[in-house]
Amino acid sequence: MSRVYNFSAGPAVLPEEVLKEAAEEMLDYRGTGMSVMEMSHRSKAFEEIITTAEQDLRDLMGIPDNYKVLFLQGGASQQFAMIPMNLMKNRVADYIITGQWAKKAAKEAEKYGKVNRIASSEDKTFSYIPDCSDLPVSEDADYVYICENNTIYGTKFKELPNTKGKTLVADVSSCFLSEPVDVTKYGVIYGGVQKNIGPAGVVIVIIREDLITEDVLPGTPTMLTYKTHADARSLYNTPPAYGIYICGKVFKWIKAQGGLAAMKERNEKKAKVLYDFLDQSKLFKGTVVPKDRSLMNVPFVTGNADLDAKFVKEAKEAGLENLKGHRTVGGMRASIYNAMPYEGVVALVDFMKKFEEENL
Repeated sequence: MSRVYNFSAGPAVLPEEVLKEAAEEMLDYRGTGMSVMEMSHRSKAFEEIITTAEQDLRDLMGIPDNYKVLFLQGGASQQFAMIPMNLMKNRVADYIITGQWAKKAAKEAEKYGKVNRIASSEDKTFSYIPDCSDLPVSEDADYVYICENNTIYGTKFKELPNTKGKTLVADVSSCFLSEPVDVTKYGVIYGGVQKNIGPAGVVIVIIREDLITEDVLPGTPTMLTYKTHADARSLYNTPPAYGIYICGKVFKWIKAQGGLAAMKERNEKKAKVLYDFLDQSKLFKGTVVPKDRSLMNVPFVTGNADLDAKFVKEAKEAGLENLKGHRTVGGMRASIYNAMPYEGVVALVDFMKKFEEENL
């Protein structure tokens, strides 16, 4: 069986070179006589894996010294609670709602304080990013929260909101390492790794040191306090060791590709092939306002649910997997993360052209 082109939104495609390398090391990691899966997280070999992974991520993103990098568990969804527990000193936060995940994060934060939804694009099924240049940011807000790339709806903040001096917190799960980033503009950047970086089970949190304190909300569990993990360098308890090891390999792979600037160029080239086709297609159409389009997630529809289902079925038969759209949008969605090769997007567009000719 040859490998398919996997357009899944997550867990998603990983670089083939990384998978092959991991396969070669599965039974014996560098002469240790054991797999990383079996290795103590307190061992010298694992210490080196996690230290190198962190350093490579710092190099890629240009993470300043006054930010901590934490490898945690619980996925991005656990951060929906962890963020207010650790940051809501005044018990007030502002949320910008651009999709399901921001909605869920805001709802979770309401358990801990007052949540102001200061902008939303729900009026048009989250098909655009609202103007965030002059928002009614609350004077007593502890932070302003965004989901920077919306996996389900295929939108992306091209400009960060004007937070009027308030700390910006961003969920970057589905655009992590897809382009260069100025870390200093954020207080917290976090994301589940299973879309663009590694296997499910790891969430990476990049957090400015002044936001890591013992002054957390009463009742916050030890495991949900950033300081616990920062002080223990992500080794307070057994971390998701194998997942971190794969993330480390992906960081090395991105470095070898030329870093984040090269990634952005590759991603723009891939996305252009698909968006250019959608813009002239008579059968398929994209669902997002062009200026807010994501480079990572591309939703599209035919306007006919039966035809959509037929497309997904026939695409699967042609080796193009996981193209069914999210139930809240319908239609199709192609997730074209860093590890999706250019050839995969070309194969998808070629198939779409053929399908259009046969079904118009």
